[in-house]
Amino acid sequence: MEGESDYKKLIEAALFMSPNAMSVNEISEATGIASPGIIERLLNELMSDYESRDTSLKVMSISGKYMFGLKDPYISKVSSLAKGPDISRGALRVLAYISKNEGTLQSDLVKYFGSSTYDYMSELTEKEFVESRKYKRTKKIETTPKFKEYFSV
Repeated sequence: MEGESDYKKLIEAALFMSPNAMSVNEISEATGIASPGIIERLLNELMSDYESRDTSLKVMSISGKYMFGLKDPYISKVSSLAKGPDISRGALRVLAYISKNEGTLQSDLVKYFGSSTYDYMSELTEKEFVESRKYKRTKKIETTPKFKEYFSV
């Protein structure tokens, strides 16, 4: 690899091949580009490049991680082709409840969905769709920016 043009192509290839959004550190590990500053600058250039191109693709940032996505007019047209989110049916039900009742308490979720709520919460937290904060003797649950971006909410 010669210069920054090649680095940008390498970052683009890493984003294309990765099934998940990638942090700057993950991009560094995957590409061998040691400087986080260079990676961030090239990611910003890639985002601008894709935004200005006449293409359906874009490079987007979700909670400090980067991935390829589709521009708005195309998402609804081809979304049926996308594999659904890798979330269990129960976790998806809990997530829908949380998104409708933002700031709900985990104790209320347990009352409503039963003790399996803890497994679902673990799954949703691992996938970074929800975050929780201690609130008295329970936790207050809220959706994350990744949830909003992923589900176009």
